[in-house]
Amino acid sequence: MTIVQEIIPAGKFKAQCLALLDDVALTGKELVITKRGKPVAKVVPIDDEKPPSLLGSVLWEKDIVSPIDEQWDAES
Repeated sequence: MTIVQEIIPAGKFKAQCLALLDDVALTGKELVITKRGKPVAKVVPIDDEKPPSLLGSVLWEKDIVSPIDEQWDAES
């Protein structure tokens, strides 16, 4: 999959920031922002996919916090 990128100087990004952000959201095109010709930041569209559900991923293991009745020797 090829990702389309547009490279723009920081000054142009500063002047047109809101319009450029709208363009990224609509087109999915990435922006690479440069200062003095060197890339310093990348603006990418956000992934709208929902994270996977955690339902059923927790296992109940009784009480794991209370002290137990067994003696424990830290030196051995």
